[in-house]
Amino acid sequence: MSQNVILDPAAPSGTGVQRPWKALDTLQGKVVAFIDNSKPNFIHLAADLGELLVKHHGVARVIHHRKRAASVPALESVYADIEANVDLVITGSGD
Repeated sequence: MSQNVILDPAAPSGTGVQRPWKALDTLQGKVVAFIDNSKPNFIHLAADLGELLVKHHGVARVIHHRKRAASVPALESVYADIEANVDLVITGSGD
């Protein structure tokens, strides 16, 4: 009789320190970053959303980062920039 094996498809969680998430009370004066995964058309969506956030919600600045490919993580310099300068991050995919 063969032994059944159950595999867990979940990726192991990171070992780094995680800070609790806190909702923003307003977008007024905030810096928003987009991380584009390099799929077609997300760059256009991010540009339009960025303009709307500035025009209608008082966002102070919008930063755009673009990954080399959808299957790879962003560069460490992107994460460092976000940690130092950004209040809200929007990641996305487009086709």
